[in-house]
Amino acid sequence: MPPKLDLIGIIVRDMPAALNFYRQLGWDIPAAMDTEGHVEYVLPSGLRIAWDTQEVIRMFEPDWQPPTGSHRGGMAFLCANPAEVDALYARLTGMGYASHKAPWDAFWGQHYAQVEDADGNVVDLFCPLEQSS
Repeated sequence: MPPKLDLIGIIVRDMPAALNFYRQLGWDIPAAMDTEGHVEYVLPSGLRIAWDTQEVIRMFEPDWQPPTGSHRGGMAFLCANPAEVDALYARLTGMGYASHKAPWDAFWGQHYAQVEDADGNVVDLFCPLEQSS
């Protein structure tokens, strides 16, 4: 049997700030998790998302340093239509999350926007254009 993708891990500076961003995308992460160094959330598909603070990472990799430069990975969230992409982008940037790229109609046939989470990870918001007309 080939390996199955089971967990995506994200290293964070500030756990409450990180989790709050993903709560804004509809994930029901309990507030009690804000004080933890390691948090896991199971999506309806069964895929797990985990967040670890930098301090937790340094417990087993003492010389670890945050990456520099542009983002190295990301997540993309499918929205129902362009209006939902635009509204979610406006809500997140209105809450102070940085815009990476304002909504646009991409040449590959999707309405797209990019917002940075609390740690600067680029998160994509999109919908297919052909299904939204």
